[in-house]
Amino acid sequence: GCSGCGPGYRSPLDAMKGPREEIVYLPCIYRNTETLKPDYLATVDVDPKSSTYCQVIHRLPMPNLRDELHHSGWNACSSCFGDASKKRNRLILPSLISSRIYVVDVGTNPRAPQIHKIVEPVDLYWKCDLANPHTTHCLGNGQIMISCLGDPSGNGKGGFILLDGETFEVVSNWEHPGEAAPFGYDFWYQPRHNVMISTEWGAPKALADGFNPAHVKEGHYGSSLHVWDWTTHRKLQTLDLGEDGAIPLEVRFLHDPSATEGYVGCALRGTVYRFYKTPKGDWAAEKVISVPSKKVEGWMLPEMPGLITDILISLDDRFLYFSNWLHGDIRQYDITDRRNPRLVGQVFLGGSIMSDGPVKVLEDPENQPQPHPRIIQGRRIHGSPQMLQLSLDGRRLYVTTSLYSSWDKQFYPDMVKEGSVMMQIDVDSGHGGLSLNENFLVDFGKEPDGPVLAHEVRYPGGDCTSDIWL
Repeated sequence: GCSGCGPGYRSPLDAMKGPREEIVYLPCIYRNTETLKPDYLATVDVDPKSSTYCQVIHRLPMPNLRDELHHSGWNACSSCFGDASKKRNRLILPSLISSRIYVVDVGTNPRAPQIHKIVEPVDLYWKCDLANPHTTHCLGNGQIMISCLGDPSGNGKGGFILLDGETFEVVSNWEHPGEAAPFGYDFWYQPRHNVMISTEWGAPKALADGFNPAHVKEGHYGSSLHVWDWTTHRKLQTLDLGEDGAIPLEVRFLHDPSATEGYVGCALRGTVYRFYKTPKGDWAAEKVISVPSKKVEGWMLPEMPGLITDILISLDDRFLYFSNWLHGDIRQYDITDRRNPRLVGQVFLGGSIMSDGPVKVLEDPENQPQPHPRIIQGRRIHGSPQMLQLSLDGRRLYVTTSLYSSWDKQFYPDMVKEGSVMMQIDVDSGHGGLSLNENFLVDFGKEPDGPVLAHEVRYPGGDCTSDIWL
């Protein structure tokens, strides 16, 4: 209880004592499926005491087709905690392919959100020369910042747009003219150290219709972190992670706002890099986790990487979680020794190396048996663990199976036909350990308009991948 305070929580440790999640929001995508319907925002009941537990209780369809809703963020979060005039009442929902940005009213009726405003792509194109918006973070000054993947022609361009936090109009670019990164994807800022770090996926026109390994060699995918001065918006450094750090996706600073380090998951070679401030005051990165590729037959390449696609850190900065979207497992690491993460939990939930599937593992440096298919409540899990969201107290990990509809169609066509799922993992937050909750399943194959691909999970009160503390 705090009178006169703004949205969110005073600190990450305060957030851990926040209320248990009762509903969550997920974008549901129809692009690249057999259903020609708009994407929608699903509200799902995750309260075990509720009569509608594990059910979609509301669907908010977008007014357009083939948007490819993807990630979402807030108009205000814990970065505005000191400002009593701010409310976390709008979910910002950018579309990865159409470049539209939907502003959704989740404040009036959290269980039945409604569209508040639509920012049309032409505003991004004309005002900022940017397209393919991805990550949204609210800023302490009341503005909203969204990273972009490309320019309006589909070339890579890692710039950022600013939205007014009240009108949601496009204000301008955040970066200076001519200083955008070659590629864009995710970002995280740490104001106490006057720094923002951004990552790189690839050129939108290269990744739009699936993954072609030749495009990596041709330079259409990124492998760098970019370090920016948070106050002046100048790019200070580019950290080239090399081949082992190709396609660095989700970036997470430690939640402690005084921390000078964090982690980034690099998809292509299944690595996690720690980035950190050096004694000299600049920034550097080192590889701290490597998931070895498996030698296989019956797949598109002779070696299958884990493909780390999402990572997150518990609010107490004790555990790091990530998903290997090709191998099919989620891993939990104890990161109390920041340079030497220790594997303490692992669970397989689908993936491309199921024991009854077409792929045979010929050689596995980790000597793990090919996992059996996962069946929950009679439903076989197609696809693989992808987006992760951890409960505030660190005890429940929610996971969805869709990455991005074009890649889903290429790697997991059965999931596109049958729909994705949301699962829940019980976490031992004392010693480490992961186990599937067999009583929880949200089956997006049973949606009224046909199977759909559900992506990122958001809690109405904020969560460990959307809130930043000042």
